[in-house]
Order: sequence, then structure tokens, then C-alpha cells
Amino acid sequence: MFDFFEKSHQILGMNARILAYMRPSNSLRAIRIADNKLIAKKILKKNGLPVAQTHSIIKNIHELKNFDWTSLPNTFTLKPNRGLGGEGILIVYARRKRYPYPWIKADKKIVEIKDLESHILNILEGTYSLTNLPDIAFFEERIRLLKLFKPYSYRGIPDIRILIYNSVPIMAELRLPTKESSGKANLHLGGIGTGIDMGTGITTTAIQKDRIIEYVPGTRLPLRGIQIPEWKEILRLAIHAQQITKIGFLGIDIAIDREKGPVILELNTRPGLSIQIANMFPLNERLRRVKGLKVKTINKGVKIAQDLFGGEIEEELEEISGRKVIGINEPIEILDADKIKHQTMAKVDTGAYRTTICSSLAKELGINQAIGQKKVRSALGMEEREIISLSFYMDKRLVTSDAFIADRSEMKYDIIVGRRDLKRFLVDPAKNVFMRQPKQIK
Repeated sequence: MFDFFEKSHQILGMNARILAYMRPSNSLRAIRIADNKLIAKKILKKNGLPVAQTHSIIKNIHELKNFDWTSLPNTFTLKPNRGLGGEGILIVYARRKRYPYPWIKADKKIVEIKDLESHILNILEGTYSLTNLPDIAFFEERIRLLKLFKPYSYRGIPDIRILIYNSVPIMAELRLPTKESSGKANLHLGGIGTGIDMGTGITTTAIQKDRIIEYVPGTRLPLRGIQIPEWKEILRLAIHAQQITKIGFLGIDIAIDREKGPVILELNTRPGLSIQIANMFPLNERLRRVKGLKVKTINKGVKIAQDLFGGEIEEELEEISGRKVIGINEPIEILDADKIKHQTMAKVDTGAYRTTICSSLAKELGINQAIGQKKVRSALGMEEREIISLSFYMDKRLVTSDAFIADRSEMKYDIIVGRRDLKRFLVDPAKNVFMRQPKQIK
């Protein structure tokens, strides 16, 4: 593997080529949609996608002078409609209970009405807009922090940036607000970015100002290994948003509200490319791999993303532990009496001690010769079960077992693999959810 600094230099050095590669993917119409937050939200909401609620819009100085400040909630986000890179966003964290009811920002500084007026004037004058042209200011709901992210975030809301091309999510990053970034999930201001394994939704390498870090600053809390909730749903939202807006290459920011779940914050046709460093992988290569693919459904796009760009965490776990990572439903190959392999689907059940195979399947394969008996407690009470010798391959590893034989004709799986035979495996419940099941032997 490259030295980190050498690799990051090479990755960032490819940006000009990447931009040239992506530029033809987005029409002028698509860019206009992404650059206008209010229009983008309107389109997404109309198509049933979750977006942050807009409280109020201020289009000009007249509306600013006549604005009812008492209509604002205790906590909110003030944004420019055409802002870029988080510029001009003001996050109000809470409201004080004494006249004139000033608000408090994430850095605990007081925000009064005159401060909001001054900030909105700057927005209206185009101080934060893409082209310095007059802009619109709007107040938006502040997403409520998910309990999982509380130890990792400083007085702000983390978000997930997903890059998507040709209906396939190709790279993702969890962005965390810090004290240095004043509670904003903005990497340029000092926020933390952590790469996300596309297959599992688990965080990998963390960076702050393009340098690798292992822990939340000032703590021993590791940034690697955070499981993003509702990961597949987040990938589906990203694909759906791209298909609705017809933006060929898209950066989409999604936050997870503790009550609403995943919510789309905004779309971006000019996403920052330091996401490559957090993922330790060049974006150009991933773009090439999905170019020209025919992706007919959202679930297909999710599966391609997880199959092509997942596995980093899994490979690392396997290398460290020497164990294979498997899912809760796994294809296996059972050896019959003549040592011929027969493929079927097995349920991996860590709650069961011993592997159990259906008696009719064991008979069909000629491996139903009992080598012993044992009393077990089942749903029907205590019963005597026969034990047979069973051999099968799971994830290319041979497993030899003394397995129970029982009637499983009414069950979905002919065989369950118990923890007695899982000593060389690690079980990941998120793996193989979309696996196409091979035809059962019977």
C-alpha cells in the first residue's frame, strides 16, 4: 500500500481529470436544480423523498423588515439558497428565556435579532452565493441528533455525503462537526470526515484537514468501526434522488433525524474531492467501473455498489482474526455419501449450539446413518434426536460436523448451522441481505 501522504497527493492530483470526466454527465438544467436548494427540495418532496422542513423564506429587504421573529422556533438553521461548501450557514442551537429572547449558536455565542438581520442582508446581497449575485435566505428545521452520534459530534448534526454516478453510489463519507468547525459538519472548517465501507456502512479511515486521525479530538473514542444506521435505505435515497433530478454525477448530503430517520439535506454537483483521502481510494477508478452499466432498479444500484465497493472492513477483520466473515443466510455445498457437492442455502443461527439438517434431505443425500443420539429441548418439549456425520463447504472452507437430524419440511431452510461449527467464522447480520438464493436441493 502507498504511504498515506504519497497516496493522498496522487489522489488529489487526479482531480482535474475527474472533473473533466464528470462535467459532461450533468446538463445545465441538472446543475441549476442542484444549485438552488429550495427548488431541489421542492422536487424531492413532490416525489415523496424526505427533506428538512422549511420554516420561512426571505426574498428581499422588504420581507426582512417585516419579518415576524416570534415565528421562529427555538432551534433552526439559516441558509443561503445558492450557497456553496457550507458558506453562509448559521446554526442556532437553542433559545434563551429572557427578553429579548436571544438565541445561542453551537459555539455558545449569543445570536440576537440584529445579528440575524445582518447575516440575512449578507445573504440577500449575494455574499455567499456561487456567482455573488443576489440570493434568498431561508430558515430550515435543525435535524435532531441521533443518540448514536452524540459522543462523536460537537453541538451539531453529522451528515453523510454520498457520491453517486450512473445510479450507483460509488463513495461515501460520514462528516462530523467539531469544536474547531463551530458545530458544522464542514471539513474545510475543521470537521472530521470518515470513509464508509459501501458494503457494510461501517466507517473506516478518519481525516481532519486531510490528515489521518484515529480518535475524536481530546478523547480515546475511536472513529473507525461506527455502524451507520439504515445504511441500505440511505443508499436507496441517494439513487432515487439522482433518478428524479436526472443529475448524472451527484453529491448528496443525508442526515439521520432521531425521529424521522434519513433526511436529504441538499444536492451538490461540485462535491469536495477530499472524500477520496478518507476512503483511501481514487474516485476516477470507481467512476470508470460503473460507466456504461445498465442499472434498471434502485435495489440493483444498491447491490452493485455494495458488491463492487464493499468489503474493506470485512477483509481487514478476516486478516486480523483469521476468520471468514459470513452472513445470516449463506450458500453452502453439502457432501453426499459419494462426496459429491450439492448446493443449498443455510441459515446461520448463533442461538443454536449444534447444526441441524432436515431428515428428508439427509436421506436424499444418503448421509442419514445415525452415529448417536442426544436429548434436546425443543418447542415440543424434551425429545430424542439422532446425530449424523455431516460435511459441507461454507465460504470455501470445509466444515465437518456431528449434526442433529430433524423434520424441517415446514421450515424455510433445510439446514441451520449452529455456533459449534462457526469457530472459524465471524457473523455479520448485514451481509448477504440481497443475495440471490440458489435453488434448494429439493
